[in-house]
Amino acid sequence: MTDFISLPFYDLFHENGHIPEAREKLPPLLAGIRRSILEIGAGTGLITTSLADWTPAEIFALEPSAGMRAVLLSRLNARPELLKRVTVLPCDALSVELDEPVEAMVMINVMYALEPDYRKRLWPVLATRLEPGGLLVFTWRDGGPPAPRPLQELESQQVGRHTYTVLSEILETSEEACEARYLYRITEGDRVISEEEIVGSAYRPVWETIEGELVGAGFVQADAPEGFLAWRLA
Repeated sequence: MTDFISLPFYDLFHENGHIPEAREKLPPLLAGIRRSILEIGAGTGLITTSLADWTPAEIFALEPSAGMRAVLLSRLNARPELLKRVTVLPCDALSVELDEPVEAMVMINVMYALEPDYRKRLWPVLATRLEPGGLLVFTWRDGGPPAPRPLQELESQQVGRHTYTVLSEILETSEEACEARYLYRITEGDRVISEEEIVGSAYRPVWETIEGELVGAGFVQADAPEGFLAWRLA
């Protein structure tokens, strides 16, 4: 699985990225969910705590990154009322074990990280962990991977005397994947304090690919707002 995220930058930029849209569009999709939710790729818990606010369900927050889990657990510790409702799972999604199937599954900004072979193996595994008629919902952008482009600034954030800046370029593109380079830079004025480079592949399968994989795994498409896909286990 691909991960382009530099942990110190994660909350700074996700709160201004996909998180506000997810918090707007997810609650109607989860209306009626009361028993259990598996969140795949919980990250630092930005959506985890919101899931707990929107529903009375028990939450299983799956996050394989130890650094992300550390922040997630700190966030939960600041909400003592959630400590008995949220279980943090350190495993990979292919090896997740649950005592009983969950009522819903949520993946926010995870699809880009799923290599094609991994993704094809994932759907049948999730189908066995979801109750009949249960909901699978994830963020989605159609149209295949972006075209190559030079390095450009994505966002910048001031923190005290320091400026945190994210830059990226698309190095090359294939049918389903693109190779991208990210720079995470911290500066004070014109002085660069630190810079971290991450290079890897991101994936954006076209609609026909996703539809075929999910239908083949026993899912039926449901209504969802723009930017999301929702599926029910048949």
